[in-house]
Amino acid sequence: MILENITMSEFKKQLKITKTIIFPFGTVEEHGSHLPLNTDTLIIYEILKRVVKKRKVFLAPPLYYGVCTSTSQHPGTISISPATLRRITFDIAKDAYEKGLRNIFLISGHGGGLHSSAMKEAAENLVHELTGIKIAVLCPYDILYKELSELAETPHDSHAGEIETSLILYLAPELVKGRAKEEYPTLPKPFTVKNKIKYWPGGVWGNPGKASREKGEKAVKLIVNKLVDILDMVKETRV
Repeated sequence: MILENITMSEFKKQLKITKTIIFPFGTVEEHGSHLPLNTDTLIIYEILKRVVKKRKVFLAPPLYYGVCTSTSQHPGTISISPATLRRITFDIAKDAYEKGLRNIFLISGHGGGLHSSAMKEAAENLVHELTGIKIAVLCPYDILYKELSELAETPHDSHAGEIETSLILYLAPELVKGRAKEEYPTLPKPFTVKNKIKYWPGGVWGNPGKASREKGEKAVKLIVNKLVDILDMVKETRV
């Protein structure tokens, strides 16, 4: 059930059926010259809309802003701090708990390290503070890395590359503006640098030219099925 579209009365009625809610997390972040700034948010929210058609759970509106580091200086990226993400994650999950929800899934369409860590830290604090809560933090690209890698022709495909471009081609093809050229960041790890655009000017990690709607459809099915399986684990897991 799409939370933003229902009434107070419908919420109370549905709460008798399920105590599970999904919070989608995205970003406003560059995705090359060919994909929209809401790529992370669009992908995860559209996929989760398909998930809740298969299971009677609540789907909250997405949080559009996330922690962006490597792309922080690129045009269009609007980032928040890890502290802000920890706070808002904690607050919305705690308030959902106070409204009667007990199974909380924090699912991110953005796989950034500091972004994920902030969400996980909030989850750790929540399980220590709230009795009877079940909470999961995950990003589909992490839990399905092997399967999605096998779907892509590009080795080490990542940000705005073959898979993400394929997903947008399937979910919102009108938003794809041609194809950016193949590119990979040359950030001098393990060093942290201020001028990130110098090492990653196009903001692409992979080869968007190998993307296709068919690959996007296959990726969506993989992710939907995996997330449904994870939702079903709530019935089997005790706190």
